Amino acid sequence: MRLVSRLCFALVLVTLLAGCFGGVRKQINPPRASIQELAAQANGQWRITIRLQNFSNIPTNFDTVTARLNIAGQDAGAIVFSPALNIGPESADVFTTTIAPPLAAKATVASALASRQAVRYTLSGKIATHDPRREDSFSYESVLNPAPGLNGVLR
Repeated sequence: MRLVSRLCFALVLVTLLAGCFGGVRKQINPPRASIQELAAQANGQWRITIRLQNFSNIPTNFDTVTARLNIAGQDAGAIVFSPALNIGPESADVFTTTIAPPLAAKATVASALASRQAVRYTLSGKIATHDPRREDSFSYESVLNPAPGLNGVLR
């Protein structure tokens, strides 16, 4: 009887120790970019704050983002930037860039701002990272609303 209980104890101990050696499994998920803020400037350009999200459980270094912006069905142009950001696991950070949108997109945003109405947008393209070295496609659709108390700003 004593031998059986020692064997059972040893088996339980080995099982518990084996569970400690698994470690955390790396899960690398595609990142995403979205617009956090769009500010129409007096010179006709837009200052755009892009939110980069890392859905992986390891830090990710963001090299380049190449995207097309579409505002309420109007092509608003290309957004290309190299943020050189290291974003921690399951976290996000922002990067600000400026674009010169076409007249039709400017008019759409100006109309939305003047009437205090929301405007739909789509941001789609590719995000290149290193460590881990990847290039992922993304597409994100959402709505930008006029920011209360901030003239010319959509969030």
